[in-house]
Amino acid sequence: MSLRQIEPKQRGFLIVNAHPEGAAQTVRRMWDGIEARTDGRKPVALILGHSAGYGLATLLAGLRRHGIRGVGAAFEAADTGRRTATAGWYRTAAAAQLAAEDGHDIRFVNADAFSTDAKTQVIDLVEQHYGPVDYLIYSLAAPRRTDPVTGTVHHSVIKPLGAAYEAPALDFTGPDPKISRARIEPGTEDETRATVAVMGGDDWALWVRALAARRLLADKFTTVALTYVGSEVTAPVYRQGTIGAAKEHLEQTGHDLNTSAMLKEKDGRAFTVVAGAAVTQASSAIPSIALYTAFLRTVLGERGFHSTAEQAVDLWDQLEGRTPLVLDEAGRIRLDGWELDAQVQDRVRQLWTDPEKGLEAARAGADWFMNQVRELYGWGVDDVTYGQPVETDLAWPTRR
Repeated sequence: MSLRQIEPKQRGFLIVNAHPEGAAQTVRRMWDGIEARTDGRKPVALILGHSAGYGLATLLAGLRRHGIRGVGAAFEAADTGRRTATAGWYRTAAAAQLAAEDGHDIRFVNADAFSTDAKTQVIDLVEQHYGPVDYLIYSLAAPRRTDPVTGTVHHSVIKPLGAAYEAPALDFTGPDPKISRARIEPGTEDETRATVAVMGGDDWALWVRALAARRLLADKFTTVALTYVGSEVTAPVYRQGTIGAAKEHLEQTGHDLNTSAMLKEKDGRAFTVVAGAAVTQASSAIPSIALYTAFLRTVLGERGFHSTAEQAVDLWDQLEGRTPLVLDEAGRIRLDGWELDAQVQDRVRQLWTDPEKGLEAARAGADWFMNQVRELYGWGVDDVTYGQPVETDLAWPTRR
């Protein structure tokens, strides 16, 4: 037991500790918001990056809507006594409890999914308990990756290409949000290659090949990897930058997997999935994305802005054939039509033209964004009693 009273350690978007009850409550809220519907088969799924963002939403929606069985993998840190466990650790514990209460058969592995050892550990578990995999959901996001062959450690960067990027950004270092300016120098060729090595499709393909080598691809096996396109407003630092180069590599990997002999043999499919905007630990670190998302939320309102859970439900229903696939000309599954609607983007651009005036109109959206960031770490969550001692040293969930 390690009951202790904790307070958020925060500066701007940076929060370095998590509240276990708050993090658990965000999972329960998402779980309760997904309509339960588990008739029919219970496919075997492997969710890589299950503890946050779209990976967490896909895990919960898969359990609630389709009764998936299988394994979730993430790389989270335990409580050290000086610092709490990561929010993803607490979210995993909460997800495991909800799944067990609802009778679902899901196991969780805490390991660096980029590593060969993690692939072996996870695939051994799949082979021992589940058999061939119906779905591989690839939703990993990390700042670095060690190449399993060469041992080289690659670090990703968020930079434009060709020219420096200057744009308005949200500043939360003071008592009220304000507009600041972001300037980022262009990435080099080496930085671009490193970002592609971390966030491109190499590791996704390695996972599919590892499953195929163990004869664990089910008939009509489907794998998807999450990507993002976004607005022309943020394109210079995202889609046209180093991250965009990585996403293009990811999408090309999807095409290559689709035409590979190992998937053709199983009548399998590989898709990249273009999700809509979301407040995630990854997105909050990208300059100007916070301001863009605040403006987008202001334009769309609470009902028009699609949560990660809503998008995950849409994705699963498309994959399971309950609704038709929504594909673009590049063969990508699209979940972002609500964000890229022409009228919506026109209104966002109007706010972006004069960001100070835009922030006045979008103050509620800016406050909402920062509240969402806090909730990622379990802070500022409704129905949680802060200021009292709480157990921070929770065990990683295991099945006996």
